[in-house]
Amino acid sequence: MQPTYLPWLGYFSLINSADKFVFLDNVKLEKSDWHVRNKIKSGRQELMLTCPVSTPKGRMIATIENTQFVSANPWRRKHLKSIAESYAKAPFFSSLFPLLDSIYNDESITFLAQMNIKIIRALMDYMNITTPTFIASELEGVSGVKDARLVSICNELECNNYLSPVGAQAYIEKESPGGALVKNDIEVFYQNFTHPKYPQVKGEFISHLSVIDCLFNIGPVETVKLINTYTGTHTHYQSLSV
Repeated sequence: MQPTYLPWLGYFSLINSADKFVFLDNVKLEKSDWHVRNKIKSGRQELMLTCPVSTPKGRMIATIENTQFVSANPWRRKHLKSIAESYAKAPFFSSLFPLLDSIYNDESITFLAQMNIKIIRALMDYMNITTPTFIASELEGVSGVKDARLVSICNELECNNYLSPVGAQAYIEKESPGGALVKNDIEVFYQNFTHPKYPQVKGEFISHLSVIDCLFNIGPVETVKLINTYTGTHTHYQSLSV
């Protein structure tokens, strides 16, 4: 999966379901996508937090791994302030906020992928999710584009099953059921995750926010219980392709 900013619960469901998880960082950046933004709940409404990034050589050649933040923009302080104001009264604020504060104030983090992966791994540790993670750009011997690259990554990590979000089916199976993965004897499964409801600080429940909303409100132990409870049996590619 591409390393996204403050991912939602389903992202961690995917990580928790896998034996090995790969951050696909050496792919094209989409400035309007979840690579650079995500939502929290502020009062009774959702609030979008967006990271300003620089693409001096143009968006067409910018990848997640080589994209840097706009250094003059005080977005880190603004994001931390928004998070603090939104969750100061949440039950697990004093437990989680210092972890985020330490990452946002780390001036050595200047690249988008670096920040996103740091946050995701820190939240995994906070939830005691122990799935081994790898960074695609650091894997040797990986080649190809699109689903051929996925095949190469699976071969490098000696994996014969590939778990994907269902939203990637059209991408994987553009040419044939299961795509290049199945052609190379790698079975494809699609994630089944139903977003649960949980207590939130104010107002009616808002779904599909960053995982930190759930963590601030019910804590790491109960969040993982929700992830496990609402992660269904993964669907084999043939069940969706016929």
